[in-house]
Amino acid sequence: MRLVHGFQGVPDAARGAALAIGNFDGVHRGHQALLAASVAKGKELVAPAGALIFEPHPREFFHHEEPHFRLTTLAQKLAIFEALGLDLAIVLAFDAKLAKLPAEAFISSVLIDGLGVRHVVIGHDFFFGKNRGGTPELMQTAADRLSFGLNVVSPVAEGGEAFSSSIIRLHLAQGDVKGAAQMMGRWWRAGGTVIGGAKRGLGLGFPTANVPLARGTGLGHGIYAVRVHLGSDRYDGAAYLGTRPTYDDGMPVLEVFLFDFDGDLYDRAIEVEFIDFIRDDRKFDTSEALIAQMQQDCARACDILSSASTAPRV
Repeated sequence: MRLVHGFQGVPDAARGAALAIGNFDGVHRGHQALLAASVAKGKELVAPAGALIFEPHPREFFHHEEPHFRLTTLAQKLAIFEALGLDLAIVLAFDAKLAKLPAEAFISSVLIDGLGVRHVVIGHDFFFGKNRGGTPELMQTAADRLSFGLNVVSPVAEGGEAFSSSIIRLHLAQGDVKGAAQMMGRWWRAGGTVIGGAKRGLGLGFPTANVPLARGTGLGHGIYAVRVHLGSDRYDGAAYLGTRPTYDDGMPVLEVFLFDFDGDLYDRAIEVEFIDFIRDDRKFDTSEALIAQMQQDCARACDILSSASTAPRV
């Protein structure tokens, strides 16, 4: 997949594409409908199929003082795009200049002059340009006038509930990683570089990898059955997210215990795939009581992971 930053001086091979436009945070099943429409139209036009996204997320730009729970990092998003068959990803820097660009100018300067689009795919609720002045109706008017194709994709739903990044965040905040996965079409992941910790897990017989979470991560506290991706290797495990009320009730930390792993994880990048919620975080009166509960948690995680699919839905 070709990656292009910006809309000026774009290589000829990236021009004339069928582009799905949006933030695509989480790349959930609703987003996947837009991307599939882009791929289908690209094949029909014998043109590159791609996605046009914005970095940082506009919400982070306008409210930088407020932590924003991103469901997917840029790297994760690009990897998913490629897996879904996109030929092209265009990343636009969302800055003050772009934020002030009127919707009509976004179409003429970015989409037409900069990228030479042949077809655009957007969601029914896609708003763009200065003060979100651009609407699907305005995009349709421009498409008719400037002779590019347009698909406006209706809401994608299951069981009467439309797939939504906001609803996925609510599921995760409640620890409902299975509900989030059903909407995303894959298990939600958090990743980072393993850092040193207090080594309490080692003393309890459960050495854990401590992973700093991105600012704003809003996963519910508790114990989870997880799969840990370490390079090309994958390990089953159990993860704890919480404030360690048995010890210091401090800042939230993600601690992961890998089953059947013997090695040094410090300074290594891992991704933790959350499969199911096991129990809420709570305080224990003694270390012995905590150890006994951790043994039960790991046994429960083993049972869950032995029957869990690679993905909840594709």
